Amino acid sequence: MPHTLKYALNTKRSVIGHVLLCRGCCCGETSRDKPEVPVQWIKEQWKSRGLLKTVQLSISGCLGPCDLSNVVAVHGASDHFWLGNFHEFQQYSDLLEWAEQCRSAGHLLPLPAQFDQFRFDPFRASMAG
Repeated sequence: MPHTLKYALNTKRSVIGHVLLCRGCCCGETSRDKPEVPVQWIKEQWKSRGLLKTVQLSISGCLGPCDLSNVVAVHGASDHFWLGNFHEFQQYSDLLEWAEQCRSAGHLLPLPAQFDQFRFDPFRASMAG
């Protein structure tokens, strides 16, 4: 028999995912020769496309790892994706399109293949030893 967790608190919102864009110590810091994070554009698009209540968007402080500038983390009930090295505006546009598809499907969809080269696992086991 599966164990069901019961929590003391409930939220009125039922979200399918949460996208966090790093805008911390170095991500998007054009003065430090880092690519721009189009924060204002993506916030406006997320809102105008009605994504906020199903796929939440947060502009975050440092998510790490800083060697992969412009980090994006996506969290859902059972799926977690980490992306890094977002250097092109099109990557953010593709992320927005994917979020819309997820909203329409009612759950997080697998990331499209164009994101494969940007995926990483920040929790991987050490390669040492």
